[in-house]
Amino acid sequence: MTIQPLSDRVLIKMEEAEETTKSGIILSGSAKEKPQIADVISVGPGGVVDGKEVKMTVKVGDRVITSKYSGTEIKLDGQEYTIVRQSDILAVVK
Repeated sequence: MTIQPLSDRVLIKMEEAEETTKSGIILSGSAKEKPQIADVISVGPGGVVDGKEVKMTVKVGDRVITSKYSGTEIKLDGQEYTIVRQSDILAVVK
């Protein structure tokens, strides 16, 4: 099964949260920070959103930084994904 986002939406897969700190301390599940770096899995076509033309600037395979608590989390075939608006993507990591 595949997911094709609509409009200005982007399907991303968040990177795993760090299990240990740089000094070697193991973090519990509640102490881990929500990751902000993700891989782009699928991109919507863009188009007119709220009366404005939206051109999609991210592409499949990009690594991006997103707003901390943006998007809608979904689970498909045992994998967790997030659907965000392109405007919730803050930067592309190169």
